[in-house]
Amino acid sequence: MTLNIRYGRVVDAPSAITVLRRSITELCAADHGDDAWELAAWLRNKTEAAWARWIARHDATVLVAEISGEIVGIGMLDGRGEVLLNYVRPDRRFRGVSTAVLAALEGVARTRGAASCFLESTETARRFYQCRGYTAATGARLQLEKRL
Repeated sequence: MTLNIRYGRVVDAPSAITVLRRSITELCAADHGDDAWELAAWLRNKTEAAWARWIARHDATVLVAEISGEIVGIGMLDGRGEVLLNYVRPDRRFRGVSTAVLAALEGVARTRGAASCFLESTETARRFYQCRGYTAATGARLQLEKRL
């Protein structure tokens, strides 16, 4: 099966938000500790309306990864080179989806002339980013950056 990465569209909202919410709920327990209040706070802005706003941003790029027409990953990068989203559908974890999305986001940043990408990682994803060349920025454990 071929992984296709493309720009996100408003019509992707239902599938994309499902991927995002499932990824946070099912894969990020180290960060939210399965605490209902913490999880609800994290998911509060992960809605179809928010997706439409993200797509409409002129200073950001939203990408989706799909296999056989199904969205299996999402990513978002702002104009400064900050990776704002990089999430994978739980059943596609460890299959290269997040790596491909991140590489595509870094490619967008390079095209825009960014010298680096940066992000605030989750504890769950910290090792993932470190294995892809991201390092802690100024002593902040989850603030990571990578020279492009």
